[in-house]
Amino acid sequence: MKYIYKLLFIFSGIVIISSCSDYLESDQYFKDRKTIESTFENKQFSEEWLAYAYSFLTNENADVCSKGYTPHCFADDMYYGDRDGNYDSDNINSLSYNKFKLGEYTENDDYNGNWARCYKGIRQASIFIQNIDMNKEMTPELIREYKAQARFVRAYYYWLLLRKYGPVPLLPDEGIDYTESYDDIAIPRSSYEECAEFISNEMALAAKDLPLGPQDAENVARPTRGAALATRAIALLYAASPLMNGNTSDYAQKLVDDKGRQLLSPEYNEEKWAKAAAAARDVMELGVYQLYVAHLRTSGSSAYPATIVPPVDGNFSEKDWPEGWKDIDPFESYRSEFNGTLTAAENPELIFTRGQNQSGEGINTMVAHQLPRIASGWNTHGITQKQCDAYYMNNGTDCPGKDREIGRGDGSSRVGGYTTEEDISKGRYRPLGANVSLQYANREPRFYASVAFSGSVWHLLNESQDRNREEQVFYYRGNGNGYTNTMFWLRTGIGVMKFVHPNDTYEGGDINKIVPKAEPAIRYADILLIYAEALNELDQSYAIPSWDGSKTYTISRDINELKRGIQPIRIRAGVPDYSASVYANKNEFREKLKRERQIELMGEGKRYYDLRRWKDAEIEEALPIYGCNPLMTEDQRDLFYTPVEEWSLPTTFAQKMWFWPIRHDELKHNKRLTQNPGWTYYD
Repeated sequence: MKYIYKLLFIFSGIVIISSCSDYLESDQYFKDRKTIESTFENKQFSEEWLAYAYSFLTNENADVCSKGYTPHCFADDMYYGDRDGNYDSDNINSLSYNKFKLGEYTENDDYNGNWARCYKGIRQASIFIQNIDMNKEMTPELIREYKAQARFVRAYYYWLLLRKYGPVPLLPDEGIDYTESYDDIAIPRSSYEECAEFISNEMALAAKDLPLGPQDAENVARPTRGAALATRAIALLYAASPLMNGNTSDYAQKLVDDKGRQLLSPEYNEEKWAKAAAAARDVMELGVYQLYVAHLRTSGSSAYPATIVPPVDGNFSEKDWPEGWKDIDPFESYRSEFNGTLTAAENPELIFTRGQNQSGEGINTMVAHQLPRIASGWNTHGITQKQCDAYYMNNGTDCPGKDREIGRGDGSSRVGGYTTEEDISKGRYRPLGANVSLQYANREPRFYASVAFSGSVWHLLNESQDRNREEQVFYYRGNGNGYTNTMFWLRTGIGVMKFVHPNDTYEGGDINKIVPKAEPAIRYADILLIYAEALNELDQSYAIPSWDGSKTYTISRDINELKRGIQPIRIRAGVPDYSASVYANKNEFREKLKRERQIELMGEGKRYYDLRRWKDAEIEEALPIYGCNPLMTEDQRDLFYTPVEEWSLPTTFAQKMWFWPIRHDELKHNKRLTQNPGWTYYD
């Protein structure tokens, strides 16, 4: 069977479409039934048709990528500075982080191509589903699997549309006769609930004939039963969330179809949370996925250090994985997941990925923008002070001074002082080097795997010259990696280490010196967090059938089940458990859960949408962005580490930013299509 890498790119040589344009209009090649039959009776042509249906999953539709096609991997956690209008005004595809955060993108912006691409993919997949049964050269088993793949792809396109634009039109399963007039084929938007239910049902159907998984190296980007069920769980989680469930705001009242029907449910339905929890449980019950862990390392090098063992907590520290962290390396476990150490096929946590099929704006491109100037990196992707503060201390407490500048936290002050050469020689404050702010000392392992704080060591082992490796990089003004009168500096003085492999460098602008990384579109960690989040919102108990009806779950806010979802994340991260009082209090656990998602899923395209579905965006996205003071030199380092509001990163949140605008040409094509509130119709 052809594997997905070939499926994604094979269509360049298809005989029947050799003269087509970049976006194939399939109907022009299938003017009559005989031509359709001649295509779908042929195995090669059928596979090529399916390949083209897959092709729209890339570019704007990637889940995790750099900002060239979509900026949703950046919210209030990560930012980018290399598309500032001052330096990139001639680039028509440029959308600076500021314009993005201020909602200054437009209805017809180049970041708004998802709608057309998704519906092209939906149409291609629908024609395949309707016609593949006539194939004479495939076994019935292969036809069922290919049809399930097409069903998955079609439902995934609907999911991408729903996530970004909100409720969308659901096309008839048999497709639309495009020879009819626009007026006759106009379709209104379905409600959010209807869209989520359609995705749920389609993914359940697809799951029946998809392989259980995981896939081997050749087929790693093909969907599995787990991928279908995981997407189903995510869609149901969103449908249960506050923006979509019981929303009586002015915005929700304005989001209507052409008949005035409200598209976000004003009535709260707690059972939606139970359905989301059961859907996550379906993935857990497959028995296929587990969190990846690297085991204890007793010796090592700078790039691969001996395990920094978390403090003794009297619980997790006394037990081996999966009940504890005694025999694992939490830092390496988390780091290796994202930096290319593991291939997609080797990662037991990866449920769905496009592999490395992410064009020029994939994760490797993102890493090129994270790397410092000494590695020829762009040095423009960083994190905010809020994100830096979100990471726990290694004993599970908050860092001193957490969120002080935005009026939150416990009122404590930030730690002063710096590490010394004596500290390093005596093994204190590992893994810090000398002269590093003690604000960054004694933090949880995910902090060191994710945050490139000032004074971090960049290993750069692929550099051609030994002298350019193992570089400690500071972001003070005047040292080459700090503020400059260009775009190549970190606005907050805090960079991103997540996704960076010890070998990575961008020396000579060579992207091949960056270790390839598989896109983590859906990870098992997300499913566990979904399970815990959904259970936490329940006051009653529900009997929910499994995806295939083979069993019925009793779903309730059971503390042992909450722990089943959240504890593996904390144990793998090397962070102590929550107190009994947190588990007992729904509101406290909700806040902890949100913070856990902010930390665990940072940079994976989740935060932007989480803030919206929780209805938190109007507060969190409007808060000033703080960071180190990038204008300070090394001689002024105390001032550098005193957080300031970053003048270069203004931010706000407008009501229209709950969902993305629909392009004017799409509104013209479909007279029954309504625009999202706050955005304009065509003239």
